[in-house]
Amino acid sequence: MIKIAIDGPSGAGKSTLAKALAARLGIIYVDTGALYRAVGYYVKSKGVDPQDSVAVEELLPEINIGLKYECGVQNVYLNGENLGDKIRQPEISMYASAVSAIPAVRKFLLETQKSIAREHSVVMDGRDIGTVILPDADIKIFLTATDEVRARRRYNELLAKGIEVKYEDVLAEMKERDARDRSREIAPAIPAPDAVILDNSDCTNEESVEDVLRIIKEKL
Repeated sequence: MIKIAIDGPSGAGKSTLAKALAARLGIIYVDTGALYRAVGYYVKSKGVDPQDSVAVEELLPEINIGLKYECGVQNVYLNGENLGDKIRQPEISMYASAVSAIPAVRKFLLETQKSIAREHSVVMDGRDIGTVILPDADIKIFLTATDEVRARRRYNELLAKGIEVKYEDVLAEMKERDARDRSREIAPAIPAPDAVILDNSDCTNEESVEDVLRIIKEKL
C-alpha cells in the first residue's frame, strides 16, 4: 500500500491534484477538508458560533459523517444526507476553518481519516495530513501558490458553480483563513519537515500531476 499526503493552503489546487493522482495511480482519494466542512455546515445550521468550542463540542454526538465513493467520486454524507456542493460556499469555508481549530473536532474526525488509510492505498489532502493524520506517509507534498493566483482559482471555481462572489472578498477571506490556519495551536497548517514544497503558481493541473509523479518515482 502507498500513502500520499498533499497539504497546503486554500486554493492551492490540492483537491484537483489529489483527485488526478488517485485516478492515475488507481487508488482512493480522500478529501479531508470536506469532513471539516460538513461539521461547519452542521454548526451553522444550528445557529452556533463556530468559535464557541463548548457549544460546538456539544453538537458532535449529533453528527454522523460518512464517505461514499460513488462512480469514482467521494460524496460526503451528513446524517444520511449527501451534502454535495452545499459545503463549498465561502461562508462554510470560514466555519470549517474555525471548527478545525477546536481539539474536540479534530479528535472526532481523526480516527475516520486514519481508518481509511489503514485499509486502503490513499491520496489524502488537507492542511495537516503529513504532520498529524499520516505522519508516516510515503510521499508528502506541500502545495502552494501566490495569494492572488489561489484567490483567482477559487473565485473562478465558485462562479462556475453558480455561486456569486466578488474576487476581492474571496481574496480577503482566503488571507484571513490562511492566517488562522497557520497560527492555530492544534495542528497548524505548516509543511511537514520532510515534505517537498511545490509552488504551482505558473503550472497547469497536468504539469502539477507530472511533477508529483516524478517525485513519487524518485522517492520510491
